[in-house]
Amino acid sequence: MNCAIVDDEPLARDILAGYMKSLGYINLVGSFNNAFDAQEFLKNNTIDALFLDVEMPEMSGIDLLRSLPYPPITVFTTAFRNYAFEGFELGVIDFLLKPISFSRFNVSLDKIKDFLSLKADNADFEIDKDEPAFIFVKSGVQRIKLFFADVTHIQGLKDYAIVHATTRKIVIKGSVKSMQQLFPDAQFIRVHKSFIVAKEKIRRIEKNRIIIGDHQIPIGRNYKEEFERKISGE
Repeated sequence: MNCAIVDDEPLARDILAGYMKSLGYINLVGSFNNAFDAQEFLKNNTIDALFLDVEMPEMSGIDLLRSLPYPPITVFTTAFRNYAFEGFELGVIDFLLKPISFSRFNVSLDKIKDFLSLKADNADFEIDKDEPAFIFVKSGVQRIKLFFADVTHIQGLKDYAIVHATTRKIVIKGSVKSMQQLFPDAQFIRVHKSFIVAKEKIRRIEKNRIIIGDHQIPIGRNYKEEFERKISGE
């Protein structure tokens, strides 16, 4: 797995680099103390994952990520909690709060590995017009029946959508908007630029987030009114 680190704090870079070295299977191909050098590197190199500090002088991590036409899988690293929602907007896969422990770093790596593995099995889908209760998801030579009732939520990551079901996760090439058109409007609600949720799977709602199992899903400002209308049955 090829990774890069961008952080203006030397200690923060050293800690992450040490974690990566200790695991043995991560190739640290770049470590940068500013966003400009990282931007130039990423224009000419492809990596699997980017560990990106948010607050840096002159160009922030958020500005760097927005400037990349084809950004890699990204994990935000920051000392401030208030960037989590911006991370969701930009499709980051995880959010690490400093100081970063080795165990929490491994959780991020598991998410990255899961996504890379699922992406490698890149699934396609087809609708069974006579059976609107499910779709067939094509993965390799197999066609897997995916019941809408098993889906808990859908997460968008750039050009892919991760369909979270009760027993599996499936990556489909396509936008959240295309998934919204595919899944039944009566059962699923778009709640954020990057998320669709199954109405029946919502466990509770806490201010501007939805709890489904162990997942905390943000409610976007532009989607809140429609979400509240749908859950109230109007």
